[in-house]
Amino acid sequence: MSLEKFISQAVSSWMNQEGPYSDIVLSTRIRLARNFKQYKFPTLFNNEEAKEIISKVESVLQSSNIQDGGKIELLLMDDLQNLQKRVLVEKHLISPNLADDSSHGAVILSGEEDSSIMINEEDHIRIQCLFPGLQLAEALEKASSIDDILEEHIDYAFNEKLGYLTSCPTNVGTGLRASVMVHLPGLILTQQMNRIIPAINQLGLVVRGIYGEGSEALGNIFQISNQITLGKTEKDIVEDLISVVHQIIAQERSAREALIKTSNIQLEDRVHRSYGVLANSRIIETKEAAQCLSDVRLGIDIGYIKNVSKNILNELMILTQPGFLQLFAGGPLRPHERDIRRATLIRERLKLEEINNG
Repeated sequence: MSLEKFISQAVSSWMNQEGPYSDIVLSTRIRLARNFKQYKFPTLFNNEEAKEIISKVESVLQSSNIQDGGKIELLLMDDLQNLQKRVLVEKHLISPNLADDSSHGAVILSGEEDSSIMINEEDHIRIQCLFPGLQLAEALEKASSIDDILEEHIDYAFNEKLGYLTSCPTNVGTGLRASVMVHLPGLILTQQMNRIIPAINQLGLVVRGIYGEGSEALGNIFQISNQITLGKTEKDIVEDLISVVHQIIAQERSAREALIKTSNIQLEDRVHRSYGVLANSRIIETKEAAQCLSDVRLGIDIGYIKNVSKNILNELMILTQPGFLQLFAGGPLRPHERDIRRATLIRERLKLEEINNG
């Protein structure tokens, strides 16, 4: 398969779109956790109950056409190879938990892959909607519309005082997890993130790595999300997060302006050195690739690098992950082989960019 064809098939359609504040906010995600009233939670249910839940959710969504009449696809975790599940995690379509503990799990995907409904993960249902840029209100509206469709046919576990009941107490209430993926090289280079993270935490939000809880912030990419789900409405949670993200955007832009003003030649040199590494390396590890991609994306945003797409960071951060590299290679690779493949894929992708924008 050619690289161009592989990219077009591998990268979700929504990722190629540009959203508000896309120079800093890469993506927005809304996730709603729900459970059936009449079934035991996934930690206690049996295989037959799990199958019934999958069948009921699929039946409701198939008949409702959740995406403007478009097709949806059900994937049973037991039917997928480990490599296929890993790729779904790397595309943020399923959680690592669903991939790792998937004996009863499934996911329903919309045609654009901007909506995914995980079934029998930590909760019976986890509705997830993904948007480019900062579009929390829009993502909430879409997730809520799917939730409304399901709630017409499913009796949810709900308490008048507590709200929606979930397996983990931290999700009780709205069951809402709202998050944004942000690229913050300016705040890292000006050494402000160690001060900002505790301040964000004090506001009831949490800062995590690129794949959520327990993951690393590769390439200066952070995920900011709410911690509080009880005692606030969904609208309040989203508005609070939007307010904080706007402040982060302003601080990141200020940090970039300060770097240009005080260290312009050093910053330009860093950007072009990183581009040179990506364009010429024969072996490159995940962390080095992520850092160089972050530098190049910064260079694109502030005008040091021309004729290279902004989306290249979003795209290559996914395509250079272990699962995708092995998918492109057609089978398992040892770590050293992945580093070689990663370097090759990046070089070829940059050449393709030069041809398309030449």
